[in-house]
Amino acid sequence: MLGAIVRFIVSALVLLVISYILPGFKVAGFWGALIAAVVISVLGWVVESIFGDKISPQRRGIVGFIVAAVVIYASQFIVPGSISVSLLGALIASLIIGVVDAFVPTELR
Repeated sequence: MLGAIVRFIVSALVLLVISYILPGFKVAGFWGALIAAVVISVLGWVVESIFGDKISPQRRGIVGFIVAAVVIYASQFIVPGSISVSLLGALIASLIIGVVDAFVPTELR
């Protein structure tokens, strides 16, 4: 349970940093970023459970990159007050999150 809380806090902090860097990506403060991190994680889990190993975090490739961008973009429609992102912002955010995840893995074990 503590690992999940740490994962969501790290994800929220990454979303906050990305929102300061990218012009097409905005979150509504720390709580908005935390809510967005939970929604993005749940959407990502659903998509990974549907498609299986083809887009797992260890074998993402271009398919995982595009799926992550779609998940980030779709999250704004689920929690419209917490996150606002353009299509280009979702693509760039997906790239940045992928790079951060490569150096600071937040996978639960």
